[in-house]
Amino acid sequence: MTDETAVPPAEGVSQEGVSSASLDQQADRNARLVRIEAPRGFWASLGLKEFWQYRGLAYFFVWRDIKVRYKQTVLGGLWAVIQPLFTMVVFTLVFGRVAKVPSEGVPYPLFSFAALVPFQFFQSGVLQASESLVSNSNMIKKVYFPRLIAPTAAVLAGLVDFGVAFGVLIIMMAAYGFAPQIQVLFVPLFLVLALITALGLGLWLAGLNAQFRDIRYTMTFIMQVLLFLTPVAYPVSVIQEPWRALYSLNPMTAVVEGFRWALLGTDAVSGPMVFVGSVVGVALLVSGAFFFRRLERTFADVV
Repeated sequence: MTDETAVPPAEGVSQEGVSSASLDQQADRNARLVRIEAPRGFWASLGLKEFWQYRGLAYFFVWRDIKVRYKQTVLGGLWAVIQPLFTMVVFTLVFGRVAKVPSEGVPYPLFSFAALVPFQFFQSGVLQASESLVSNSNMIKKVYFPRLIAPTAAVLAGLVDFGVAFGVLIIMMAAYGFAPQIQVLFVPLFLVLALITALGLGLWLAGLNAQFRDIRYTMTFIMQVLLFLTPVAYPVSVIQEPWRALYSLNPMTAVVEGFRWALLGTDAVSGPMVFVGSVVGVALLVSGAFFFRRLERTFADVV
């Protein structure tokens, strides 16, 4: 049997006053509660609405990544040009002079550099996105934010490097006497395809790298293989069927050939190649986003 004793209210406070105050405190506590529920629906599970609500934080991540990338460097933004320029020199000596690879009527240095600019953006975006969770591990363990922001910001930060390298490409075109034609308007579309592909592959590798740190040791090898499986040093026209159809499954094939067509007037790019590459790129992004979200609940424990 329990002993229930009625406690009278304090002096000067009515029973109704105590009850009213308790209700007000309870209502205040309820107002501060945040209910976390699993999203419903196929697309809702990606958390795109929440991502948009944190867009200010995404901008901060992009700006921070840009500043950190060139902090305490002597050459600064020139590093965005040095790597593709040196790669272009090597390709020109090996493929242009020694192997005599055709360049579709375009000077080989310009032919290779026009492909290296978007590929360098893709390569840098994938590498930075794959390391984004590990490099932000302290923040991930302490503060909640949509984890998709980290790899997305890492890819978007590369647009600054792309802009610098693209400016050098325009100068080279002027030096070789190539004036942009009307098809130059398609350059942003091919850049978007490169961004989608980089982010999609980056999401896959970021999730895997958080779980298995071996991934970081294979990234350089993966990028080198992709460089030679993409027609950067050679035109896709030298690839015979059925291998050319397999090349179309690589979205970066459409990107580099699209850049050459839009800027230099080559004719190797085709509608089916762009369509297949775009479908594969979007599929890579969507599948990477779902894979990333599936592993997201474990990131704070493993990074």
